Amino acid sequence: QVQLVESGGGLVQAGGSLRLSCAASGRGFSSYAMGWFRQAPGKEREFVAAISWRDDLRSYADSVKGRFTIARDNDKKMVYLLMNSLEPEDTAVYFCAADTEGWPVTSEDRSYEHWGQGTQVTVSA
Repeated sequence: QVQLVESGGGLVQAGGSLRLSCAASGRGFSSYAMGWFRQAPGKEREFVAAISWRDDLRSYADSVKGRFTIARDNDKKMVYLLMNSLEPEDTAVYFCAADTEGWPVTSEDRSYEHWGQGTQVTVSA
């Protein structure tokens, strides 16, 4: 069982950057694929990015490709989402999630068994 806690959200102007962090505790983290998802008010939760357990696969939603970067540090049990060139459309609650399969990565949220509570990102125009 792994527990996930996100941090790093906040208010930023359009064009700015934020780095989200996800701290994992418990066993198994280093063998799990990790993903970031987001949910805007009134919208369904959507995939943002994912990374395989050994960091040989990374996947991004088309809407964030080239602007966001996912990374992980298995020694520290951390996953990061570096977000550049933020747009008002990126405003959402961002969630970290763990997929115990580990490899390959998937954008399907039903494949992720463990979820954090989320961190709010607000991008002003």
